[in-house]
Amino acid sequence: MPQLQSLVLTDRATPTPVNRTFLPKDVSNLGVGTVVNSSGVPAGAQRVSVSMRQRASGNYHGELRLAVPVVVTETINGVSMPKVIRTGYATLTCDFDKTSSEQERNDVIGLMASALASGKVLVNDALVKLEGVY
Repeated sequence: MPQLQSLVLTDRATPTPVNRTFLPKDVSNLGVGTVVNSSGVPAGAQRVSVSMRQRASGNYHGELRLAVPVVVTETINGVSMPKVIRTGYATLTCDFDKTSSEQERNDVIGLMASALASGKVLVNDALVKLEGVY
């Protein structure tokens, strides 16, 4: 069972990608661990949460969620306040049979990570460039 810990993720900023450090926030009583990358404004904190649960069937269900809010400073009557204007979300769900091997699970996660590489045009252009598949 992994302990909640810092997580460094690299974005795709050009020309130089930026490492973002997500620090431990909490673990809910449902076993969901959350780490955040905050600039000091809690409402604008970027969040990653991860969980793995065994279902009543004995099979396993895992989720990895990312939320990246965009914050602007809004000034009204001379008072400046941070405001979230939109948020990007990504969710990865995994379901594994109770008889699956660690290698099978490792392969599934590795294949998914590979599919998200920027050079995989089918996936990248659909998800990043918002293009339809034909």
